[in-house]
Amino acid sequence: MEAQAAIVLLVVFFFLLFMKVPISFSIIASGLLTIIMFLNPQFGMFISAQKLATGIDSFSLLAVPFFILAGTLMSNGGIARRIIDLALLFLGKVPGSLALTNIAGNAIFGSLSGSGIAAATAIGGVIHPLEKEQGYDEGFAAATNVATAPVGQLIPPTNAFIVYSAAAGGTSVAALLMAGWIPGLLWAALCAVVAFAYSARHGYVVNRREKLTGKEVAVTVWKAIPSLFLIVIVIGGILSGIFSPTEASGIAVIYAFILACFVYKSIRIQEMGKVLVEAGTMTTIVMLIIGASQVLSFVLSFTGLPQAISSLLLSLSHNKIVILLIINIILLIVGTFMDMAPALMIFTPIFLPVVKAVGMDAIQFGVMIVMNLAIGTVTPPVGSVLFVGSSVAKLKVEKVIRHLIPYFIAMVVALLLVTLFPVISEWLPRAAGLL
Repeated sequence: MEAQAAIVLLVVFFFLLFMKVPISFSIIASGLLTIIMFLNPQFGMFISAQKLATGIDSFSLLAVPFFILAGTLMSNGGIARRIIDLALLFLGKVPGSLALTNIAGNAIFGSLSGSGIAAATAIGGVIHPLEKEQGYDEGFAAATNVATAPVGQLIPPTNAFIVYSAAAGGTSVAALLMAGWIPGLLWAALCAVVAFAYSARHGYVVNRREKLTGKEVAVTVWKAIPSLFLIVIVIGGILSGIFSPTEASGIAVIYAFILACFVYKSIRIQEMGKVLVEAGTMTTIVMLIIGASQVLSFVLSFTGLPQAISSLLLSLSHNKIVILLIINIILLIVGTFMDMAPALMIFTPIFLPVVKAVGMDAIQFGVMIVMNLAIGTVTPPVGSVLFVGSSVAKLKVEKVIRHLIPYFIAMVVALLLVTLFPVISEWLPRAAGLL
């Protein structure tokens, strides 16, 4: 009976996705139908409603709406240009300085906003006209923006690790946040190597008309520091024990509000209603998916599907590397068509037992799965960031993909290093005493 239930669950779920039913409703409908068919109709309605409610009844998940609101404030707070000016100031006339600025800007802005799409739009929208003016190949410029926009999903503060923690049964959020630093910077650094090599070969150097004065340099740095200080406050507060990750999210909202409304004055108080509605809409979507995924988790435990997949993978090979490579390939494919939150909630309970069986720690796997899904957003044929980044540059996806290939190689190398060497993910959490 369990095998039949698993088949019904998967067939209904993917059929609804194919019919473009919103993923949260696809999860709930497939789970509810499976419970009704193989357990009890009355029990199915009761347990589905209960799991939907209790799935979001978690103190750690309180951080999600707060970080979303903080990210919305920062996204609408006019910080993109300040971050770009700061990065360009330090890069100067280095070959490909604008492309390298795009990479640095995406890493910083992506972590603050918590969204690869927001980074691709905000940073790419500002930097692309400058690159075009300096004679950069538009396909290369767009590919640079697309390839590095999701980096912020790994660099804290980020919602991805909070959602993973909930799906993994309470893995330390603080340890996960620290674990994402080196992999995120590694991804950005390898892409920067690609951008530098291409730019040096094609002679892409910014032609400044005059040297900046000391005052102009000081003003540029001063304008950017308040935005960057959000990361210091959140991570510093968590590591020092002043507040928990959930409390840090509230502090982040207060700081982002003061910054956007009173320091940069890019958001008027009258516009806060619009910002709150935008953040509330995003929060509703994410939390509904998380609640729905708890219904699915219950059904998965009933069908025994995670155990079946675990047994299948472990029967294919006893080699740890082979099993992890198979999981990486599956997750890369999933990331092309499924958003981060639902993919984490669905596939974490399926693959976590497998990786634990071959000796991988939950912290390392958290970084690996987030990295896979982030890379999936820039991978054809369905990657969301790929299409948004191409749209920002006003280019056809086909023209961007050609230049994306060397970046994709760099991203996969970073992923393989994270997969094969636990120290990349675990060194910082251990040094901070979180492991």
